[in-house]
Amino acid sequence: MMRFILVGILVVMAAVVGLMTFQWYRVQHSGEAFGAPFTLVDQSGQPITEAALRGGQPSAVFFGFTHCPEVCPTTLFELDGWLKKLGDDGKDIRAYFVSVDPERDTPEIMNAYVGNVSDRIVGITGSPDEIAAMTKSFGIYSRKVETEGGDYTMDHTASVLLLGRTGDFFGTIAYGESADAAIAKLRRLAKEG
Repeated sequence: MMRFILVGILVVMAAVVGLMTFQWYRVQHSGEAFGAPFTLVDQSGQPITEAALRGGQPSAVFFGFTHCPEVCPTTLFELDGWLKKLGDDGKDIRAYFVSVDPERDTPEIMNAYVGNVSDRIVGITGSPDEIAAMTKSFGIYSRKVETEGGDYTMDHTASVLLLGRTGDFFGTIAYGESADAAIAKLRRLAKEG
């Protein structure tokens, strides 16, 4: 049984990488910004649109959820630390945490959660339909998974998307990637993105 689960996980991961590669190739050859237009809300309840990702500053965008037991808090703490280590080199990089669980992740919940992690990362949420449209346009995998006891968790892409100043796809930082590699990618994003 474990073999089938492992094979299933590997197939999903390969599909996600393939989709992201396809999206990257499409964007690189079209000259268009990555992802479709969106209107969501930030952790303060203020509207936020795709203009935030295309406004002349590079961005690091992570999709996750506040009830995530490991990947999300680890990634957000690491992202905050990497940005701090960049110092002035990374001062222009904007960082966003987009919820894939809008049923639970209200602006208030996002504000408390992100506020415990970073003063630099902005939490973003919206309606289930708005979030589904955004994740689809950004090539992000997410799926609600029922757990024992009637609760649920979320499966989702665990990479940080790196977007250039005009919202073009610049690269990713994979979950578990070394700090040195992640910082080098962020430094390159700040200089070339």
